[in-house]
Amino acid sequence: MTGRGESAQAGRDSAALTLQFVSDETFQITGYIHSHRQMKRERGDSLALQESGDRAHWCVVAYWEEKTRVGRLYSVQEPSLDIFYDLPQGNGFCLGQLCSDNKSQLVQMVRAKIGYGIQLTREPDGVWVYNRSCYPIFIKSATLDNPDSRTLLVHKVFPGFSIKAFDYDKAGSLQRPNDHEFTQQPRTGFTVQISFVKGWGQCYTRQFISSCPCWLEVIFNTR
Repeated sequence: MTGRGESAQAGRDSAALTLQFVSDETFQITGYIHSHRQMKRERGDSLALQESGDRAHWCVVAYWEEKTRVGRLYSVQEPSLDIFYDLPQGNGFCLGQLCSDNKSQLVQMVRAKIGYGIQLTREPDGVWVYNRSCYPIFIKSATLDNPDSRTLLVHKVFPGFSIKAFDYDKAGSLQRPNDHEFTQQPRTGFTVQISFVKGWGQCYTRQFISSCPCWLEVIFNTR
């Protein structure tokens, strides 16, 4: 006979899940027991995405500090979104209001440098990212590079400059169901990764974005 304690343990085991970064920054499922708070956050994310689907969101944004996501997914319906840490009278996604337990000195230093942050703007030809901060940002996107390339480059964007981070026409040609890089991405298959201040990749000491102190994941709704 199975006791109540064994049944509860089985329930906890069934909640096992973790996100492990691999070489192309995609995620694979491995064994890890989520805390009650993490499970509640994931249920909240799922609910937010269902609700935002009714309001025709065009992307959702996740904020990360190294390997830990901070806060919930931010759903975007308006054509333009400001993402900032400290912007007087600013409207949008304020990273400074999120609760983070990260005590790393490097994370805290980069947080302080985000300042006015970035602006995401949806245009007819794609999505543009404007760097409003006083420091460079670094962007990786499948539509910024040659579609035949095996390795996506990380692009540096200086303060005051902008870049078309996501191209809708190119994205259509990249929807290849057998392509590992795209089928493993969450929800739509298209994401843009943006790191504040610190770069990653072949030209930097940090090989993966999960090593960057403060970064964003923009997940596009291409439906």
